[in-house]
Amino acid sequence: MNGRRIGAFLSALFLAIGLAVLVPATSSSAATACAAAWSSSTVYVGGNTSSYNGHNWQAKWWTQGDTPGGSVGVWADQGACGSGSGGGTGGGSCSYPAWVAGQSYATGAIVLYSANGQYYIATHDNPGYDPIISTWYWSPYSCSGSGGGTGGSGGFVVSEAQFNQMFPNRNSFYTYSGLVAALSAYPGFATTGSATVQKQEAAAFLANVDHETGGLVYITEIDKSGNYCASESYGCPAGTYAYYGRGPIQLSWNFNYKAAGDALGVDLLDNPSLVETDAAISWKTGLWYWDTQTGPGTMTPHNAMVNGAGFGETIRSINGSIECNGGNTAEMQDRVNDYQAFTAILGVPAGANLTC
Repeated sequence: MNGRRIGAFLSALFLAIGLAVLVPATSSSAATACAAAWSSSTVYVGGNTSSYNGHNWQAKWWTQGDTPGGSVGVWADQGACGSGSGGGTGGGSCSYPAWVAGQSYATGAIVLYSANGQYYIATHDNPGYDPIISTWYWSPYSCSGSGGGTGGSGGFVVSEAQFNQMFPNRNSFYTYSGLVAALSAYPGFATTGSATVQKQEAAAFLANVDHETGGLVYITEIDKSGNYCASESYGCPAGTYAYYGRGPIQLSWNFNYKAAGDALGVDLLDNPSLVETDAAISWKTGLWYWDTQTGPGTMTPHNAMVNGAGFGETIRSINGSIECNGGNTAEMQDRVNDYQAFTAILGVPAGANLTC
Protein backbone atom coordinates (compact mmCIF):
# COMPACT_ATOMS: atom_id res chain seq x y z
CA MET A 1 0.00 0.00 0.00
CA ASN A 2 1.57 3.33 -1.02
CA GLY A 3 1.91 6.32 1.27
CA ARG A 4 -1.03 8.23 -0.21
CA ARG A 5 -3.41 5.27 0.21
CA ILE A 6 -2.13 4.63 3.73
CA GLY A 7 -2.75 8.27 4.65
CA ALA A 8 -6.23 8.15 3.17
CA PHE A 9 -6.97 4.91 5.04
CA LEU A 10 -5.79 6.33 8.38
CA SER A 11 -7.78 9.53 7.87
CA ALA A 12 -10.93 7.52 7.22
CA LEU A 13 -10.23 5.35 10.27
CA PHE A 14 -9.72 8.34 12.59
CA LEU A 15 -12.86 9.98 11.19
CA ALA A 16 -14.87 6.84 11.91
CA ILE A 17 -13.51 6.66 15.46
CA GLY A 18 -14.26 10.33 15.99
CA LEU A 19 -17.81 9.90 14.76
CA ALA A 20 -18.29 6.91 17.04
CA VAL A 21 -17.25 9.08 19.99
CA LEU A 22 -19.30 12.09 18.97
CA VAL A 23 -22.54 10.39 17.92
CA PRO A 24 -25.00 10.62 20.85
CA ALA A 25 -26.65 7.62 22.45
CA THR A 26 -29.49 6.09 20.51
CA SER A 27 -33.03 7.00 21.37
CA SER A 28 -33.48 3.70 23.21
CA SER A 29 -31.08 4.87 25.94
CA ALA A 30 -32.30 8.46 26.11
CA ALA A 31 -34.97 9.34 28.66
CA THR A 32 -38.50 9.54 27.25
CA ALA A 33 -40.32 12.77 28.00
CA CYS A 34 -43.20 12.44 30.44
CA ALA A 35 -46.72 13.19 29.27
CA ALA A 36 -48.98 15.48 31.28
CA ALA A 37 -49.46 14.15 34.82
CA TRP A 38 -52.46 11.89 35.40
CA SER A 39 -55.39 13.56 37.19
CA SER A 40 -58.22 11.73 38.92
CA SER A 41 -60.69 14.38 37.75
CA THR A 42 -59.77 14.25 34.05
CA VAL A 43 -61.75 12.18 31.55
CA TYR A 44 -59.51 10.08 29.28
CA VAL A 45 -60.50 8.18 26.15
CA GLY A 46 -58.73 5.33 24.38
CA GLY A 47 -55.34 6.45 23.10
CA ASN A 48 -54.88 9.33 25.57
CA THR A 49 -51.58 9.32 27.48
CA SER A 50 -50.58 10.58 30.90
CA SER A 51 -47.68 10.15 33.31
CA TYR A 52 -47.86 8.63 36.77
CA ASN A 53 -45.13 7.44 39.17
CA GLY A 54 -42.37 8.03 36.65
CA HIS A 55 -44.01 6.08 33.80
CA ASN A 56 -46.07 7.07 30.76
CA TRP A 57 -49.42 5.30 30.44
CA GLN A 58 -51.91 5.01 27.58
CA ALA A 59 -55.66 4.62 28.13
CA LYS A 60 -57.22 1.58 26.48
CA TRP A 61 -60.75 2.95 26.76
CA TRP A 62 -62.78 5.72 28.42
CA THR A 63 -61.85 6.24 32.06
CA GLN A 64 -62.01 8.74 34.89
CA GLY A 65 -60.48 8.26 38.33
CA ASP A 66 -58.88 4.86 37.61
CA THR A 67 -55.25 5.00 38.78
CA PRO A 68 -52.64 3.93 36.21
CA GLY A 69 -51.28 0.54 37.22
CA GLY A 70 -54.39 -0.26 39.25
CA SER A 71 -56.43 -3.44 39.21
CA VAL A 72 -58.96 -2.14 36.64
CA GLY A 73 -56.40 -2.55 33.86
CA VAL A 74 -57.55 0.41 31.80
CA TRP A 75 -54.02 1.82 31.47
CA ALA A 76 -51.20 0.26 29.42
CA ASP A 77 -47.70 0.91 30.78
CA GLN A 78 -45.60 2.66 28.12
CA GLY A 79 -42.39 2.51 30.16
CA ALA A 80 -40.32 4.88 32.30
CA CYS A 81 -40.16 8.57 31.46
CA GLY A 82 -38.42 11.69 32.71
CA SER A 83 -34.80 12.43 33.41
CA GLY A 84 -33.78 9.08 34.90
CA SER A 85 -31.91 9.62 38.16
CA GLY A 86 -34.09 12.49 39.22
CA GLY A 87 -31.28 14.79 40.39
CA GLY A 88 -31.99 17.78 42.55
CA THR A 89 -32.47 17.92 46.28
CA GLY A 90 -35.43 15.58 46.19
CA GLY A 91 -32.99 12.68 46.51
CA GLY A 92 -33.45 9.03 45.69
CA SER A 93 -34.31 7.88 42.20
CA CYS A 94 -37.32 10.07 41.47
CA SER A 95 -38.49 10.44 37.89
CA TYR A 96 -41.57 12.63 37.95
CA PRO A 97 -42.70 15.25 35.41
CA ALA A 98 -41.85 18.92 35.69
CA TRP A 99 -44.46 21.20 37.25
CA VAL A 100 -46.44 23.24 34.70
CA ALA A 101 -48.10 26.49 35.75
CA GLY A 102 -51.84 26.45 35.20
CA GLN A 103 -52.07 22.67 34.83
CA SER A 104 -54.52 21.05 37.24
CA TYR A 105 -53.05 18.64 39.78
CA ALA A 106 -54.89 16.14 41.94
CA THR A 107 -53.97 15.38 45.53
CA GLY A 108 -50.94 13.11 45.56
CA ALA A 109 -49.48 14.30 42.25
CA ILE A 110 -45.69 14.59 42.39
CA VAL A 111 -43.76 17.11 40.30
CA LEU A 112 -40.24 18.40 39.80
CA TYR A 113 -39.91 22.15 40.33
CA SER A 114 -37.24 22.94 37.76
CA ALA A 115 -36.15 26.25 39.31
CA ASN A 116 -34.67 24.56 42.38
CA GLY A 117 -34.53 20.87 41.40
CA GLN A 118 -36.83 19.94 44.32
CA TYR A 119 -39.75 17.50 44.12
CA TYR A 120 -43.14 18.44 45.56
CA ILE A 121 -46.31 16.47 46.27
CA ALA A 122 -49.79 17.99 46.02
CA THR A 123 -51.45 17.89 49.42
CA HIS A 124 -54.69 19.28 47.96
CA ASP A 125 -56.23 19.46 44.49
CA ASN A 126 -55.15 22.69 42.81
CA PRO A 127 -55.26 24.39 39.39
CA GLY A 128 -51.49 24.61 39.00
CA TYR A 129 -50.42 26.82 41.89
CA ASP A 130 -46.69 27.46 42.35
CA PRO A 131 -45.25 24.82 44.77
CA ILE A 132 -42.89 27.23 46.54
CA ILE A 133 -45.55 29.90 46.98
CA SER A 134 -48.73 27.91 47.68
CA THR A 135 -47.39 25.77 50.49
CA TRP A 136 -50.86 24.72 51.65
CA TYR A 137 -51.30 22.93 48.33
CA TRP A 138 -47.78 21.50 48.04
CA SER A 139 -45.22 19.89 50.34
CA PRO A 140 -41.55 18.99 49.65
CA TYR A 141 -41.20 15.37 48.63
CA SER A 142 -38.31 12.90 48.89
CA CYS A 143 -38.45 9.49 47.29
CA SER A 144 -36.48 6.36 46.64
CA GLY A 145 -38.13 5.12 43.48
CA SER A 146 -41.73 4.43 42.50
CA GLY A 147 -42.59 2.27 45.47
CA GLY A 148 -41.67 -1.19 44.28
CA GLY A 149 -39.07 -2.26 46.84
CA THR A 150 -39.28 -3.14 50.49
CA GLY A 151 -40.07 0.42 51.46
CA GLY A 152 -42.27 3.07 49.95
CA SER A 153 -42.15 6.64 48.81
CA GLY A 154 -41.14 9.23 51.36
CA GLY A 155 -39.68 6.52 53.62
CA PHE A 156 -43.04 4.84 54.38
CA VAL A 157 -42.51 1.21 55.43
CA VAL A 158 -45.27 0.03 53.08
CA SER A 159 -44.44 0.22 49.38
CA GLU A 160 -47.01 1.13 46.76
CA ALA A 161 -46.85 -2.42 45.40
CA GLN A 162 -47.61 -3.80 48.88
CA PHE A 163 -50.39 -1.25 49.36
CA ASN A 164 -51.99 -2.36 46.10
CA GLN A 165 -51.65 -5.98 47.17
CA MET A 166 -53.46 -5.19 50.41
CA PHE A 167 -56.27 -3.31 48.66
CA PRO A 168 -56.75 -4.81 45.18
CA ASN A 169 -60.29 -3.43 44.81
CA ARG A 170 -59.85 -0.05 46.47
CA ASN A 171 -61.70 3.07 45.45
CA SER A 172 -59.41 5.31 43.37
CA PHE A 173 -60.06 8.09 45.90
CA TYR A 174 -57.84 6.34 48.43
CA THR A 175 -54.51 6.94 46.71
CA TYR A 176 -51.19 5.68 48.03
CA SER A 177 -49.68 9.09 47.31
CA GLY A 178 -52.47 10.73 49.32
CA LEU A 179 -51.54 8.54 52.28
CA VAL A 180 -47.85 9.38 51.89
CA ALA A 181 -48.74 13.08 51.74
CA ALA A 182 -50.69 12.74 54.99
CA LEU A 183 -47.81 11.15 56.93
CA SER A 184 -46.18 14.52 57.59
CA ALA A 185 -49.05 15.41 59.94
CA TYR A 186 -48.03 12.64 62.38
CA PRO A 187 -44.33 11.88 61.86
CA GLY A 188 -44.25 9.34 64.70
CA PHE A 189 -46.61 7.00 62.84
CA ALA A 190 -44.82 3.87 61.57
CA THR A 191 -41.43 5.43 62.38
CA THR A 192 -41.27 4.63 66.12
CA GLY A 193 -39.42 1.62 67.52
CA SER A 194 -37.68 -1.17 65.65
CA ALA A 195 -38.19 -1.87 61.96
CA THR A 196 -40.49 -4.74 62.93
CA VAL A 197 -42.60 -2.53 65.21
CA GLN A 198 -42.87 0.13 62.51
CA LYS A 199 -44.24 -2.39 60.03
CA GLN A 200 -46.55 -3.89 62.65
CA GLU A 201 -48.02 -0.46 63.34
CA ALA A 202 -48.53 0.25 59.64
CA ALA A 203 -50.19 -3.16 59.22
CA ALA A 204 -52.41 -2.57 62.28
CA PHE A 205 -53.58 0.82 61.01
CA LEU A 206 -54.27 -0.48 57.51
CA ALA A 207 -56.02 -3.60 58.85
CA ASN A 208 -58.47 -1.46 60.83
CA VAL A 209 -58.88 0.78 57.80
CA ASP A 210 -59.62 -2.27 55.66
CA HIS A 211 -62.35 -3.34 58.05
CA GLU A 212 -63.87 0.13 58.42
CA THR A 213 -64.08 0.77 54.67
CA GLY A 214 -64.69 -2.67 53.20
CA GLY A 215 -61.21 -2.82 51.68
CA LEU A 216 -60.92 0.92 50.99
CA VAL A 217 -64.07 0.72 48.88
CA TYR A 218 -66.37 3.00 50.90
CA ILE A 219 -65.51 6.66 51.43
CA THR A 220 -68.63 7.29 53.53
CA GLU A 221 -70.82 5.05 55.63
CA ILE A 222 -73.58 3.34 53.67
CA ASP A 223 -76.48 4.67 55.78
CA LYS A 224 -76.08 8.45 56.04
CA SER A 225 -79.41 9.08 57.75
CA GLY A 226 -78.08 8.94 61.31
CA ASN A 227 -78.03 12.06 63.45
CA TYR A 228 -74.42 12.60 64.56
CA CYS A 229 -75.04 16.10 65.90
CA ALA A 230 -74.31 16.16 69.63
CA SER A 231 -75.43 19.03 71.84
CA GLU A 232 -72.07 20.81 71.98
CA SER A 233 -71.68 24.58 72.29
CA TYR A 234 -70.31 24.93 68.74
CA GLY A 235 -73.35 23.19 67.21
CA CYS A 236 -73.66 21.64 63.76
CA PRO A 237 -73.32 24.47 61.22
CA ALA A 238 -73.15 22.12 58.22
CA GLY A 239 -76.52 20.58 59.09
CA THR A 240 -77.94 18.13 61.59
CA TYR A 241 -77.21 15.09 59.46
CA ALA A 242 -73.87 16.21 57.98
CA TYR A 243 -71.48 14.47 60.37
CA TYR A 244 -71.87 10.86 59.26
CA GLY A 245 -68.86 8.55 58.96
CA ARG A 246 -66.25 9.47 56.38
CA GLY A 247 -62.71 8.47 55.54
CA PRO A 248 -60.44 5.54 56.34
CA ILE A 249 -61.54 5.26 60.00
CA GLN A 250 -65.02 6.68 59.35
CA LEU A 251 -64.77 9.95 61.26
CA SER A 252 -68.20 10.56 62.87
CA TRP A 253 -69.97 13.09 65.11
CA ASN A 254 -69.66 16.87 65.03
CA PHE A 255 -67.30 17.00 68.01
CA ASN A 256 -64.83 14.68 66.27
CA TYR A 257 -64.97 16.78 63.10
CA LYS A 258 -64.32 19.85 65.25
CA ALA A 259 -61.39 18.27 67.12
CA ALA A 260 -59.80 16.74 64.02
CA GLY A 261 -60.15 19.97 62.08
CA ASP A 262 -58.57 21.99 64.87
CA ALA A 263 -55.64 19.57 65.06
CA LEU A 264 -55.10 19.59 61.30
CA GLY A 265 -55.67 23.30 60.74
CA VAL A 266 -58.75 22.72 58.56
CA ASP A 267 -62.31 23.84 59.29
CA LEU A 268 -64.05 20.46 59.22
CA LEU A 269 -66.92 21.56 61.41
CA ASP A 270 -68.18 23.89 58.68
CA ASN A 271 -66.84 21.74 55.83
CA PRO A 272 -67.15 18.06 56.80
CA SER A 273 -67.37 17.05 53.12
CA LEU A 274 -63.62 17.72 52.77
CA VAL A 275 -63.07 14.30 54.35
CA GLU A 276 -64.74 12.65 51.36
CA THR A 277 -63.35 14.92 48.63
CA ASP A 278 -59.71 15.54 49.61
CA ALA A 279 -57.63 12.35 49.85
CA ALA A 280 -54.83 13.83 51.96
CA ILE A 281 -57.27 15.35 54.48
CA SER A 282 -59.19 12.08 54.60
CA TRP A 283 -56.06 10.07 55.39
CA LYS A 284 -54.99 12.69 57.94
CA THR A 285 -58.26 12.30 59.88
CA GLY A 286 -57.56 8.58 60.14
CA LEU A 287 -54.04 9.24 61.40
CA TRP A 288 -55.38 11.90 63.80
CA TYR A 289 -57.63 9.35 65.46
CA TRP A 290 -54.93 6.67 65.44
CA ASP A 291 -52.23 8.85 66.99
CA THR A 292 -54.20 11.02 69.41
CA GLN A 293 -57.53 9.44 70.44
CA THR A 294 -58.16 6.69 72.98
CA GLY A 295 -61.84 6.33 72.05
CA PRO A 296 -63.54 3.77 74.30
CA GLY A 297 -60.16 2.23 75.13
CA THR A 298 -57.42 3.24 77.56
CA MET A 299 -54.67 4.18 75.07
CA THR A 300 -54.26 5.44 71.55
CA PRO A 301 -53.88 2.78 68.85
CA HIS A 302 -50.41 4.21 68.13
CA ASN A 303 -49.32 3.67 71.74
CA ALA A 304 -50.86 0.20 71.77
CA MET A 305 -48.61 -0.86 68.91
CA VAL A 306 -45.36 0.88 69.85
CA ASN A 307 -45.58 -0.03 73.56
CA GLY A 308 -46.33 -3.71 73.03
CA ALA A 309 -49.97 -3.82 74.18
CA GLY A 310 -50.89 -5.60 70.96
CA PHE A 311 -53.29 -5.33 68.06
CA GLY A 312 -56.30 -6.20 70.22
CA GLU A 313 -55.99 -2.89 72.06
CA THR A 314 -56.28 -0.97 68.77
CA ILE A 315 -59.65 -2.64 68.24
CA ARG A 316 -60.72 -1.62 71.75
CA SER A 317 -59.72 2.00 71.10
CA ILE A 318 -61.79 2.09 67.90
CA ASN A 319 -64.92 0.11 68.78
CA GLY A 320 -64.70 -0.83 72.46
CA SER A 321 -67.23 -3.29 73.84
CA ILE A 322 -69.14 -3.39 70.55
CA GLU A 323 -66.51 -5.91 69.44
CA CYS A 324 -64.42 -6.54 72.58
CA ASN A 325 -65.24 -8.35 75.83
CA GLY A 326 -67.42 -10.91 74.03
CA GLY A 327 -69.24 -8.37 71.85
CA ASN A 328 -69.29 -8.97 68.12
CA THR A 329 -66.48 -11.50 67.94
CA ALA A 330 -66.92 -12.07 64.19
CA GLU A 331 -66.19 -8.40 63.45
CA MET A 332 -63.22 -8.46 65.82
CA GLN A 333 -61.85 -11.58 64.14
CA ASP A 334 -62.18 -9.96 60.71
CA ARG A 335 -59.83 -7.19 61.86
CA VAL A 336 -57.41 -9.77 63.25
CA ASN A 337 -57.46 -11.71 59.97
CA ASP A 338 -56.68 -8.53 58.04
CA TYR A 339 -53.82 -7.71 60.39
CA GLN A 340 -52.29 -11.15 60.07
CA ALA A 341 -52.56 -10.97 56.28
CA PHE A 342 -50.92 -7.52 56.17
CA THR A 343 -48.05 -8.41 58.50
CA ALA A 344 -47.40 -11.42 56.25
CA ILE A 345 -47.20 -9.11 53.22
CA LEU A 346 -44.73 -6.90 55.11
CA GLY A 347 -42.70 -9.90 56.27
CA VAL A 348 -43.02 -9.42 60.03
CA PRO A 349 -44.64 -11.49 62.82
CA ALA A 350 -48.06 -10.45 64.06
CA GLY A 351 -46.99 -10.55 67.71
CA ALA A 352 -49.13 -11.33 70.75
CA ASN A 353 -52.42 -10.04 72.19
CA LEU A 354 -54.28 -9.96 68.89
CA THR A 355 -57.81 -10.03 70.29
CA CYS A 356 -59.70 -8.02 72.90
